[in-house]
Amino acid sequence: MTDEVSKLKELVEKSERIVFFGGAGVSTESGIPDFRSVDGLYSQQWDYPPETILSHTFFERKTEEFYRFYRAKMNCLSAKPNPAHIKLAELEEQGKLSAVVTQNIDGLHQIAGSKKVYELHGSIHRNYCTKCGKFHGPESIFTGEGLPLCECGGLIKPDVVLYEEGLDDATVSGAVDAIRESDMLIIGGTSLNVYPAAGLIRYFRGNSLVIVNKSPTQYDSNADLLICQNIGEVFSQI
Repeated sequence: MTDEVSKLKELVEKSERIVFFGGAGVSTESGIPDFRSVDGLYSQQWDYPPETILSHTFFERKTEEFYRFYRAKMNCLSAKPNPAHIKLAELEEQGKLSAVVTQNIDGLHQIAGSKKVYELHGSIHRNYCTKCGKFHGPESIFTGEGLPLCECGGLIKPDVVLYEEGLDDATVSGAVDAIRESDMLIIGGTSLNVYPAAGLIRYFRGNSLVIVNKSPTQYDSNADLLICQNIGEVFSQI
């Protein structure tokens, strides 16, 4: 155990209202590719850039192409929680962690056992009919070809936040309250470059700000503890 991880363990033991704010780096260790790394989705070849395909405008104008990409690249239903997900769920069960705020849409925190999870960008596990509003499971999207249709004939849309779409107000409000009331904020697996999600950390007023990320972030100078290691390895030791 490094000195930094030992310090993190000490801070966790002293804290009572921890919030974890996580990004794609939490899921990559479960085999889910991120968007901006060398091996991420943005480095792969499609007829359009992934950020264009995953936009509201593209969804409206080239719907079938959107679903072709979504089925090929966003299906992570076989992924399993890694040590970071598992430890966070354990900390919540122990009464030390009050919430997880995540930019990920894979649902792995809930699969690991976390109960209070604010999914800023939605979830692949929730899908709804744009006509009647009925909710559908992920199989409604990932099985079959062409446009996924509800029994009423309406189009089934993933409950994920696309580019050009706003975040859910209730989710943001809950995340802000959790961060504001926390005594410790652990930021993990995120470059903190995606807004407005990354802007939520400015509401933190607690005692300990910890950043666990393999690459530098713009908030490193504000951290009380900075750990540049794989997040799964770190959390498996605390």
